[in-house]
Amino acid sequence: MLPVLMSSGDLIADRRADYAEALLPDDPGAASELYAQALELAPGWAAGWFRLGEIRAEAGLAGAAEAFEAAIAADPADRLGASLRRDLLRERSLADAMPSAFVETLFDQYAPGFEEALVEKLDYRAPQLLAAELAQPFGRVLDLGCGTGLMGLELREGAAWLEGWDISAEMLREAEAKGIYDRLEKRALSALEPAFEAWDLITAADVFAYLGALEQIVGWVAAALAPGGRFAFTVEAHDGAEAYVLRESRRYAHAETHLNALMSEAGFETRIRRAVLRRDRGAPIEGLVVQARKLGEARGQISGDMRELEA
Repeated sequence: MLPVLMSSGDLIADRRADYAEALLPDDPGAASELYAQALELAPGWAAGWFRLGEIRAEAGLAGAAEAFEAAIAADPADRLGASLRRDLLRERSLADAMPSAFVETLFDQYAPGFEEALVEKLDYRAPQLLAAELAQPFGRVLDLGCGTGLMGLELREGAAWLEGWDISAEMLREAEAKGIYDRLEKRALSALEPAFEAWDLITAADVFAYLGALEQIVGWVAAALAPGGRFAFTVEAHDGAEAYVLRESRRYAHAETHLNALMSEAGFETRIRRAVLRRDRGAPIEGLVVQARKLGEARGQISGDMRELEA
C-alpha cells in the first residue's frame, strides 16, 4: 500500500486502524469491522477507505467495491489508485488508463531506489531490447516516460538531440543527474499538446503498462514523427480477445493482433516480436517489443526500412 495520507488526522481512528492491522491476516472480518469504526470517526480518510477495500477484497468479504468508491470520493484525484482496485473486482476494466495522480505519486515515491529494484532485482531489460534493433544515427529523439533515464543511456550516443518527458518530478531529478538529456520536461501522456513532424525517433520503454487504450497516444506519435520516423516501445502481452486487460499487478497488458491493427491504421509499418521484459516474483513477464516506421519519405539518414529490422 502506498504510504500516502496514512494518518486520518484523528488519533482514535488511527488507533483503531492499528488494532485492525494487528488482527491480520488471521481475522480479516474483525479487522474490517475495526476499520469501519475508524472511518465513522474519519469519513473523509481516503487511505482508510482504500485499506478497508483491500482487506475486504483479499478476504472475499462484501463491500470491497463500496470502500474503493468511498476512497475515490474522498480523493477524486485517486492518488492511491482505488479505481484500479475497484476495476479488478469486475469482469472487465472500465477505465482506459491509470489515474495520472496515482502514477505520479507512485513514481515520485519509487524514484530513489527505482533502478536498483528494477534492474538488479527484476532483471528489467526493455531499453536494451529496444535499442538492439535501432540503427544509428537517430536524429532528434523523444524519450516518453523517460523515468530515471535508463532508455536515454541507450539512446544518447546516436541522438543529435535527446529530450525526455515524464510525469514524475522525482524521476526527472534522477534522470537529470545522469547528464545525458538535452532537455527534460514534466508532462503527462494524457495531456500532450499537438506536435507535428518534430521528431525522428520516439521511444516508450515500459510506459504503456500504465495506459489501456493506446489510440490517443499512437495518434499523437504519428503526428509528431517526421515521415520515415521511428516509434519503438514495449507493452506487456496478453493472448485474449480484448485489446487490453488490467492485471492483478495493476498494469495493463495488450494483445498483439489489436496492436498490429492499430499501428497499421495510424500509418505505421510495424514489426512486433515477443520477449521477456522483466521478472516479477521470480516469474518472467512476457511482452511485445514494437519497432515501427511512419510511412512516407524519410528525413535525412534515419529512414532505414523495415528490412533492416528483419535482418
